[in-house]
Amino acid sequence: MPRIAAVAGRFYPSQGDELRAEVGRLLEAVGPVKARPAVALLAPHAAYSFSGPVAAAAYARVEVPDRVIILGPNHTGLGARVAVASDGPFLTPMGEVPLDEDLSQRIVAACPEAVRDDLAHAEEHGVEVHLPFLLARNPRIRVAAVCLRTMSCSLAEAVGEAVAAAVKACGQPVLIVASSDLNHHEPRRVAARKDRMVLERLTGLDPRGLYGAAVEHHVSMCGLVPAVAMLVAARALGARSAELAAYACSGDANGDDSSVVGYAGVLLTADRTHEIVRAFQLD
Repeated sequence: MPRIAAVAGRFYPSQGDELRAEVGRLLEAVGPVKARPAVALLAPHAAYSFSGPVAAAAYARVEVPDRVIILGPNHTGLGARVAVASDGPFLTPMGEVPLDEDLSQRIVAACPEAVRDDLAHAEEHGVEVHLPFLLARNPRIRVAAVCLRTMSCSLAEAVGEAVAAAVKACGQPVLIVASSDLNHHEPRRVAARKDRMVLERLTGLDPRGLYGAAVEHHVSMCGLVPAVAMLVAARALGARSAELAAYACSGDANGDDSSVVGYAGVLLTADRTHEIVRAFQLD
């Protein structure tokens, strides 16, 4: 059965024409950038009024193939620990996004913890908010959607290995998307310091370092597990460099620097010529 949009009208416009115009405006505001193939990316999942410009900065820079795997966090606590969506298509105001059954089944086959489970996805926004951007970049997309609860680093790595195995087996270009905001609800200067710690590990393609830094320094990065799994998969699939496309925080949108949420767009590619193109001057 179709998966109904859970946050349309709250995180982004509920009317198709309005949503299409909003996503188009956000992508156009990025300016003249050249899209190129990417192995994976990390992008935020807050309301578009807060994190939309950062998500657009990431999506404008990548060529989106027809097949996409989205690794998202589990904000609700419902469902399986590694939940691969089986209800589809995903309905959005801009149109339907079919499930990629082949990739979904391959992920389940490669990961003993993974099950087909829709309870985790029913009210979850971590996958949903990416779909309009993906549709705007490629209306032919189909997705494998994976919702991940809090877990050990080793299990997150196992998920990443399963994702890489699924991509290798399908024999076609696949973009892996990790859905995550960064540190939550601390003063801007504190948040920027914590965000810098995780972004250095992300752009260094260091999944264990990312997990360890987040735990040691109490970085409340909601998509830590998806980001670790994405890094493991991307490295196995040939990613050799990373680019910080954009960074912002909620204070940039609402003017409140006393308690912010951080947002970043990070691209992972096989091209060594784009090592780190933006310094970590986040504060």
